Amino acid sequence: MNEVIKLIQERKSVRLFEDKLISEDIKSEIINAAFEAPTAGNMMFYSIVDVTDFEIKEKLSILCDNQKFIAKAPLVLVFIADYQKWYDIYKYNGIDARNPQEGDLLLAIQDSVIAAQNTVLAAQSFGIGSCYIGDILENYEEVTKLLNLPPYTLPISMLIYGYPTKKQIDRKKPQRFEKEFMVFENRYYRLDKDKLMKMIQIRNEKENLSKDEIESIKELHKRKYDSDFAKEMNRSVKKYLENFRG
Repeated sequence: MNEVIKLIQERKSVRLFEDKLISEDIKSEIINAAFEAPTAGNMMFYSIVDVTDFEIKEKLSILCDNQKFIAKAPLVLVFIADYQKWYDIYKYNGIDARNPQEGDLLLAIQDSVIAAQNTVLAAQSFGIGSCYIGDILENYEEVTKLLNLPPYTLPISMLIYGYPTKKQIDRKKPQRFEKEFMVFENRYYRLDKDKLMKMIQIRNEKENLSKDEIESIKELHKRKYDSDFAKEMNRSVKKYLENFRG
């Protein structure tokens, strides 16, 4: 099998790590992989915060839904969708630049997430596991202060990396939805109820879940979509977006 495809297929989220440091050489390879990612206009609308201070890691673990494993991760990187640098470049050179807006932010988010995924695959190639922490979008006020974020930035993803424990290596990767429900030719196709329920059913069967489709949907709604953290995330993101609505 092609080695890159193998890496993609084998990669899964890892939250528990061995008590083993990542060498500086490998850390550099992982971070440098981000810079090779596709980027809009070769402008690299992102920045990376390498969190090495344990106290900051600990605060982030609390702010991100009290997930203690974050503080124990050997490597923590926060990927910032960053339009501040280019806005400042324009201003410093006497250009009467408009304030960055929502479209600019979305472009920066694309750059940032693509760069982040490059580091994930680079880490995987060294036998290093990783996990995206979307909860970095919560708690606008505290995270902004903690990471010293200027107005035209947004911490879109946090990633933790480390050598996975044997239990994490042996853990089965969650099943994904089937291609027929995810890929449409030429235009979007809105799935009807039967197809959507079939999509859930097939994955549940592959996961050997004992609960039926309706029960699993209700459980996901309560645990994710209607959760306190989702409500806080939406509140926090609205605050970030206010800066881009000038």
